Amino acid sequence: MHASSEYEEKFQSRHIGTSHQDLPAMLASIGVQSLDELIDQTIPPGIRLKKPLSLDPPMGEYRFIESLRTLAEQNKVFKSYIGMGYADCIVPAVIQRNILENPGWYTQYTPYQAELAQGRLEALINFQTMVMDLTGMDVANASLLDEGTAAAEAMIMLYGIAGRNTKTEHARKFFVSNTCLPQTVDVIRTRATPLGFEVVVGNHQDAVIDSSYFGVILQYPAHDGAVYDYRTFITRAHDVGAYVVVAADLLGLALLTPPGEFGADVVVGNSQRFGVPLGFGGPHAAFFATRNEFIRHMPGRIIGVSIDGHNNKAYRMTLQTREQHIRREKATSNICTAQALLAIMAGMYAVYHGPAGIKRIAECVHLSAKALDRELQKLGYVQNNKIYFDTLNVSMPSVEKIRPLALAAGMNFRYLDATHVGISLNETTLPEDVVAIVSIFAQASGQRTGSELLQLDGVNTYPPLFQRTSSYLTHSVFTTYHSESEMMRYIKSLENKDLSLTHSMIPLGSCTMKLNAATELLPVSWREFSRIHPFAPADQVQGYLRLFRELEEQLCVITGFAAASLQPNSGAQGEYTGLLVIREYHKDHGHEHRNVALIPSSAHGTNPASAVMAGCKVVVVKCDEQGNVEVDDLRKKAEEHRNDLAALMITYPSTHGVFEERIQEMCSVIHEYGGLVYMDGANLNAQVGLTSPAMIGADVCHINLHKTFSIPHGGGGPGMGPICVSEHLAPYLPGHPMMKTGGNKAIHAVSAAPWGSSSILLISYAYIKMLGAEGVTEATRYAILNANYLKARLEKHYPVLYQGANGRVAHEFILDLRQLKHDVNVEVEDVAKRLMDYGFHAPTVSFPVAGTLMIEPTESESKAELDRFADALISIRNEIQEIADGKADPVDNVLKNAPHTAHEALGESWNHPYTRYKAVYPLYFVRNHKFWPSVGRINNSYGDRNIMCACPPIESYAEEPVETVQG
Repeated sequence: MHASSEYEEKFQSRHIGTSHQDLPAMLASIGVQSLDELIDQTIPPGIRLKKPLSLDPPMGEYRFIESLRTLAEQNKVFKSYIGMGYADCIVPAVIQRNILENPGWYTQYTPYQAELAQGRLEALINFQTMVMDLTGMDVANASLLDEGTAAAEAMIMLYGIAGRNTKTEHARKFFVSNTCLPQTVDVIRTRATPLGFEVVVGNHQDAVIDSSYFGVILQYPAHDGAVYDYRTFITRAHDVGAYVVVAADLLGLALLTPPGEFGADVVVGNSQRFGVPLGFGGPHAAFFATRNEFIRHMPGRIIGVSIDGHNNKAYRMTLQTREQHIRREKATSNICTAQALLAIMAGMYAVYHGPAGIKRIAECVHLSAKALDRELQKLGYVQNNKIYFDTLNVSMPSVEKIRPLALAAGMNFRYLDATHVGISLNETTLPEDVVAIVSIFAQASGQRTGSELLQLDGVNTYPPLFQRTSSYLTHSVFTTYHSESEMMRYIKSLENKDLSLTHSMIPLGSCTMKLNAATELLPVSWREFSRIHPFAPADQVQGYLRLFRELEEQLCVITGFAAASLQPNSGAQGEYTGLLVIREYHKDHGHEHRNVALIPSSAHGTNPASAVMAGCKVVVVKCDEQGNVEVDDLRKKAEEHRNDLAALMITYPSTHGVFEERIQEMCSVIHEYGGLVYMDGANLNAQVGLTSPAMIGADVCHINLHKTFSIPHGGGGPGMGPICVSEHLAPYLPGHPMMKTGGNKAIHAVSAAPWGSSSILLISYAYIKMLGAEGVTEATRYAILNANYLKARLEKHYPVLYQGANGRVAHEFILDLRQLKHDVNVEVEDVAKRLMDYGFHAPTVSFPVAGTLMIEPTESESKAELDRFADALISIRNEIQEIADGKADPVDNVLKNAPHTAHEALGESWNHPYTRYKAVYPLYFVRNHKFWPSVGRINNSYGDRNIMCACPPIESYAEEPVETVQG
């Protein structure tokens, strides 16, 4: 019997928003007789798949969940005391239920339109403040992907800064202390190699740091749990001009002297133990904090405080937040995402517990470790860490006396070598757990121990060098919301300030804000998936490993490729990984000199940034007036660089939303001259089931699982960017120092965890299993249908910039608003802000062409929702015409003043020439379902001139304008 019976409702009918009843009217608007005719006019016939995808039949939602429970049972949830940067923790139920499992939080888009994102921006600035306070640093960003990535980003940032220092301008060495986590060391090696940095791993206690080093990194506490005094070493490094990174345990900093107080220039780490599930390695929010003078060099997203048009406090992303889109190959990082949802959870964990609660949790963990240390010494064991926070390093004749006993008791320790065991305790460790650990060691040494509960007594103090004396989390946000009622209301108050998919469609081109189905997300919270340590033994994670194998096979079927790596944990990380694999292929074939990457001028900004990070020289290929790659220019440049050509990076369908007819010819040109083709998978959702990267001639692609395969954006992250490759590239897929992954000639790790953000791979697995071959293909067809329907409705009112040979677009299209600025001084930003008054998030603004809107409706939206959005844009076009006709003031009009807040609309005075009603209720449907932006238009230049990246002082919450605050 098939996995799904004929009586079982298909998930496809839930995922695809357009009904069969609406299909004829939509096709008529487009001007075709059938959906097949539209697809035939859109996708070149030479690249069409000849047969359906070879995937399992679709499963109904109930049947899928039941089958997944069987898979989950193959994972064994042991108590893991492995440590290594990951710790089990307690996720407060008020946070799990109201944030992690709440579509009002996980379906939000990246806060590029800040007026609709004040809630999550406040939550992220809480996270930044928490990190700054605990690390003792001046500024922090709003998270990176993982600790290893954050450490590598710190290395690259400090190299750029050191290049401006006469002491270190020629330095290319980076010292990595052997105290560092092995996965961090591996990711640093990965990043350093293409850039020509020499990574030197050694003992900080006897290392000689001279002017050939631009930076160093230390772990605090060390990977084995020891806490060292790094002051003398840091002074030596600073004396020769080198900068210092400290990778720190955030919870430990509640008790230990923060790195900012003993000389660190950058502090990085993982915030996972602040209420974020283990999830077999992710997603987790890394933190990155540094000194004030480095803020303009800091990678990733930084949340700052500015003012709106009414001089009210308003949050926004600040400084170089999207600098890779602007600077392209000159960018210092390819970071395009964050782990926003997880950073929000970690920040809320600090809000809920407050300074006293965080200190209590840290003390409890430390006292548990001290109690365990005391009891093990009574049994005659030697514990090697003189000073520690939560981790013991225990010596014994052979760890094999302990290992089987621990496994039999459902425990995982870290086996450092043949005679040393590491034991890392955590927030979930109870006194009876300590007793159970002691009994294992007693049994191993043939002794008996009492079974009574231990008392966690003793004074929680460190020697003065290590004892934290400075305060933290002093802002009122961390001292107010400690009852569940108050916390629930605070979370809800922030959620109400944000527009998400719970309100309306989010029509962003290149960002695919499709349905994130509840059934897909439900298992992420199951303990069999959420409470697994990333370095748990393989026989305990057979459910995960089977899921990975199946997902890799599914993605290979869909892309037409031979092998996959699930390790890259963002789209930009996938780009980088794909290029590293190409680089390693050329090197292995004796062509290490091949380092030229051809990239079309229309490419996503992360493409050239990723290429440079992978050690490539970027050569830009021209596009014609229709937005297509100029094949003659491509051929000319491929021939010109024939001896050094490494790759072509190309997005397909193009960034302009068009299936370029000559794509196979382009790929052939690159192969002719010895290069390989990297296909950016940002627009793969227009290919699935109809064509494929392999069909067009690519050798490797990354897949934005958070776009095509329904992982939620979560306010700007999590995401996943696995890569699929042809057979000749499979040997080079990334490995990992802790678990067997990748090919037999694997490159070093690109992420801290072996399979990246493992727990959210469940979502994409569910998406494919429930849709099956027919469903994933229909999703593509209806995405193309919805885009062409919106185009048909809007092209009478706005010019469409690019379209294919038959006048069709792929899954997205671009409206050209540039003439409006010339005619009536209406900017594209004015239209974007006015859409907020209609209850919609703006499409992608000024990308890939300045002065345009790129619209992508996705297959999950109904005709009714598409019509509401079209009606809004048409109404705005009429408002623009009122300015042109002299019926509206050219300066004081609904567009220039948008968005309009409730505070303004209900104020005593109204000085505009248009009515309040026109401002806030421009169309009929808005009256029934009004989303109110919580702030007016934000003053971006003010925020960049007056940088403040921590929670503003309490007095700024008064109605007076925000004062200028530096830092």
